[in-house]
This record gives sequence, C-alpha cells and structure tokens, in this order.
Amino acid sequence: MAWGQNPLFLFLTAALLLLNGGFAARTEALAGGWRPIKNISDPRVQEIGEFAVTEHNKQATESLKFQSVVSGETQVVSGTNYRLVVVAEDGGVSNKYEAVVWEKPWMGFRNLTSFTRV
Repeated sequence: MAWGQNPLFLFLTAALLLLNGGFAARTEALAGGWRPIKNISDPRVQEIGEFAVTEHNKQATESLKFQSVVSGETQVVSGTNYRLVVVAEDGGVSNKYEAVVWEKPWMGFRNLTSFTRV
C-alpha cells in the first residue's frame, strides 16, 4: 500500500499540520505583534504615559504637561513595548503625541524609545 493511501499516515500528517499551525498562531500571539490595550484608563497605562511625557521633557528640555493616554497597544518583546497616544498640554494648547516605552518591570527598567507629535 502506498504512503498516500495509508489511513494512519494521512491521519498523522493531518494531525502534525494542525498542531504546527496551532503552535505558530500561539507564538505570534505571545511575541512580536501589536495588541490593542483593552482598558486604556488602567492606572498602570496612565502611569506609563505620564512617564513618557516626563522623560521627553528631560530629553528635549520642554515642559509638556501630561493629561491622559487616549489609546495604545502593547507588544511582547524582552519585556513589553507600549505604543501610546498621549494628550499633553504645551503652553495652554493640548496636542496628541505617540510615545513608545519599553518596559521590563521585573528589572525596574523603563525606557522612552520614541516621542512624536501626531
């Protein structure tokens, strides 16, 4: 009997393909892709947004005043990247900025990797 006609061979091949596809999908969900933040009003998310504005002010010698995080996404890396849209006041005018913060909470590490007006 040829391999292609053996029911056990066909079953095992199909099972391996399904397992491999499931593993690939699970890996993608765990690392690499950006995921929307479900609860944007979470105090931790707001704290990271405030950190981004404070750190930007230090680096750019500006004096933006953090108001809130209005949207965001996370990405699992060696730690977590937060890509947030924050509202900050600049001389009485509110503007939106995109901030990316890399965090490793088990190490007490946070780093502002980018901050741009949108």
